[in-house]
Order: sequence, then structure tokens, then C-alpha cells
Amino acid sequence: MIFGRKGRERFLEAVAGFEAAVRERDASRSQQLMQEIQRRYGDAGDWEFPQAGPRLAALLAEVPPGPRAQVAVLVGACVERGADARDCAPYIFHGLAEALGGADEFCRRWEATGGGEMPAPDSVDEAAFERVGQEAAVGWGTLPQWEMASVAMLNHPAVRTGVAPDRRTRLLEALRPVQEASGHDFTCLHHALLVLDDEPLIALHRPTGTGYALRMTGIGDNFQLHTLLADTLVGGGHVPGHAPSAQEAAVCRDAPGQVPTTGSFNLVTPAGEWVWNEGTPSDIPVVDGVRLLVLDPPPYQRGWPAGRFFPGMTGELVLERVLDPAETGRWLAHCAPAN
Repeated sequence: MIFGRKGRERFLEAVAGFEAAVRERDASRSQQLMQEIQRRYGDAGDWEFPQAGPRLAALLAEVPPGPRAQVAVLVGACVERGADARDCAPYIFHGLAEALGGADEFCRRWEATGGGEMPAPDSVDEAAFERVGQEAAVGWGTLPQWEMASVAMLNHPAVRTGVAPDRRTRLLEALRPVQEASGHDFTCLHHALLVLDDEPLIALHRPTGTGYALRMTGIGDNFQLHTLLADTLVGGGHVPGHAPSAQEAAVCRDAPGQVPTTGSFNLVTPAGEWVWNEGTPSDIPVVDGVRLLVLDPPPYQRGWPAGRFFPGMTGELVLERVLDPAETGRWLAHCAPAN
């Protein structure tokens, strides 16, 4: 590693210079050094990112609101290159909460000042600043950057399980009015905040009257869950149907890329409502403390690109045990008859 360091840690030098400029409130020099950090990022050594990420994250509160989101994205990039997400995440989530508050205020003021088509976050101009105020406009305009940085943190199970459930709930509660008022889904942020870890799941295969206790972690959407269910249950020889190939299953766990697959089931709630593939495992209702899912035959052939909604997030679905007929019957008693 010593011979690969090109003599000097120039990326960390730029980070140190940026820290000093921010703390001296030298805006011009801060901007210049931020550009220098970005230029040197591509050639930085792997040993530099674990130091740079937490240092930049700790500096966020001292950076002015507009450029702050740009620094947050850089922190996320450092995490993707090896910085400890647990050290960086608290600062990122604090900034995300502030941006969501500003974005909510943007939506409110936009409506109060005449409404009309709301500008996309990357199209906020001077007129929008004058109309709704700087803080609100910055919150709305930088929200995609905070989304990007936050997803980089939430890719890591240690962050997802380390964030108190009430904090994730508060972030979701802050996001929803922005989604509703603006018409922008911010789907990546929304899905990432909903990811479940070490979550028990009971799956009932109605055609065979069999039941399965599983555990899921890091699954970003129900397309991914659907494929992993088919791999585990059909591929494992438990139920009939289309078994995904090894590659189809691998890209839903930790392999890169996407490959075509075909659906094996219709995912249904105990009440008989469809659980859409476009949704997340959090859509599956909790019954007696466990998420309960019914697997019915597919009403028609469906296909999609198998893969992970979050390419940086490892997904897993584990079969813990096959339920005996009596236990399966007790769970099926919670379910409405098939349509």
C-alpha cells in the first residue's frame, strides 16, 4: 500500500484545507477547496476515505445551507469508498431533517403565494427564492442531494439497525407531506427509510396449503422479495412453480446487474388485497406480531428485471423452518378466501 500512495495524500490535504477555510468563514477559499476535493477524489487512495468521510460529516453544520448538501453528497461518496457509515450517518440525517423542513415550507409558501406548477428541485431559480424565501428554496432545491447522501448511509445494515425506529418514523412523517404537496415521490429515500432488517415473515402457499417461516433483511422492493421467495420456495423444492436461475437469485442478493425473470406467485394480504411488486416488504400486514403474506397462483404471466432496487444494499431471505399443518392452518384462519 505504501508504494501506491503517490508520495502524498493530496485528497486529505484538500479536505484539511477545506476544514480550515470553513472554520475561518472564508467563502471564496472554501468554494475553491471544495472544487479541489472533487478533482482529487477520483485519484484518492482507498486509505484516505475512512478519514475524510467522518471529518467532512462533522463539518456539515458549519457549512452554509446551500453548499452543505454538496458536502453531504461527498460524504456519501466517501462512505461508498470505505468510510464508516455509522460515524457519518447522524450528521447526514440531521441535515436531511432540516432539508425536509425547508422543502415542506417551500410547498406551503408556494401554494400560499398563488400555487401553479412547482419547479423541480434542480430548477429553482432566483424568482422562486424571492417568492418563498431563501431557507425554504434551499431546502427544496437540495433535497435530492440529501436523498442521495442518506441512501448511501442506509445501504448499510449497521446504520439501519442503529437508527432508532422513532427517528426513521419522524423522517418518513416529514417526507410524506412533501411528497403529497409536490407530486415528487423521492422514491429512493422513501424506500430506503422503509427497509426491514432481521424481519420475520410467514408465507402461506395457498395452492398447496403449506406455510413457511422466513426472515428478510435489506430487501428494497417487492420485485426483489418476489424473486427471492421463488428462489427459496420453488428453487428449494417446497412448492411448484418457476424457479429463478442462480443468476436471477444472485442479483437479488449481492451480485451486480439485472437479468430477466418471471413471476411465480401473486402476493396477497390476509384480507385478499394485492401486495404490489412496486411496493416494499413493509406493505405486508403484521398479524399477531409477524408479517403475514399469502402466495396465490399468478393471474397472468409477469416478468421484470430481477435485481436490487438499491445496488449498494445486500438483500437476504432465509427459510427458517417449514410450518407443520396445524400451525399453517392457524395462520390460514386469519386469511379471507381466495378471490
